[in-house]
Amino acid sequence: MNKKSFIFSAAMAMILVVFSFFTYSCHAQAVNSKKYVQESIPTIFFHGYGSSYRAETQMTEAAKKAGVTRTIVRINVSPNGYAKMIGSIPKKAKNPIVEVNYDDNKMLNYHTAGLWAKNVIEVLQKDYKFKKVNLVGHSMGNMAINYYILDNYSNKKLPKINKVVDIAGHFDGIIDEDDEPGRISLDKNGKPTPMNQYYQELLKFRKVYPTNTRVLNIFGDKNDGTHSDGAVTNASSQSLRYLVSGRAKSYQEKKIVGKMAAHSKLHENKQVDKILINFLWKK
Repeated sequence: MNKKSFIFSAAMAMILVVFSFFTYSCHAQAVNSKKYVQESIPTIFFHGYGSSYRAETQMTEAAKKAGVTRTIVRINVSPNGYAKMIGSIPKKAKNPIVEVNYDDNKMLNYHTAGLWAKNVIEVLQKDYKFKKVNLVGHSMGNMAINYYILDNYSNKKLPKINKVVDIAGHFDGIIDEDDEPGRISLDKNGKPTPMNQYYQELLKFRKVYPTNTRVLNIFGDKNDGTHSDGAVTNASSQSLRYLVSGRAKSYQEKKIVGKMAAHSKLHENKQVDKILINFLWKK
């Protein structure tokens, strides 16, 4: 085989590989369009304390790889709360995903975190006019979501909340701050004793939490006898039930057990990816 023939054969082989991959991708997308809902509802991810949007990428990329969506964008929030879109969402995008990044990632005022969440949603809403939204939080991100709801439940201009996923939520305290293993007890309805000051604020949810919202609460147990993920006790996480179960359209819990159930490992856990994808998008 001369040099020209070899180059021609190699080029044809490369074209065939690319064509085959494209055909497979289109077929996979068609199959997954039957598996997952095809909606314009955006899903917004909020990271935890001291973290960034990078903590969300394992989950968002898992969703993209599964065929849930082709669109992942980012919204960056500056220390003064200004929200800026990075990227764009095509008009006909299905199940678009938004990764949120708070520049001031060690801010502990939950009402301010909720205000910044509102800024994120408004900047997105201004350009894309969506009527519903899904919200996913890890650790502090849950408080940003819940205080957004608490401070804006009567605002009819904001989109309705379709689904919420709370991961590693510290609703009634954090270990070594205002909680410790064995401190909180839950009654048959999930009501915790004692309640910290933030939980007492969130008690208002029992009267105002949106009734069309489905809630999934994911928490970790390292299986080391502390009944915690190392940072948050299971009781603190499970105390969410008492706040929302009488109002939310549905409420369910998923406990993850083992080394990958540690607080900062939950957003890197493939089991969490699967549970989250099925809850948010599976038909």
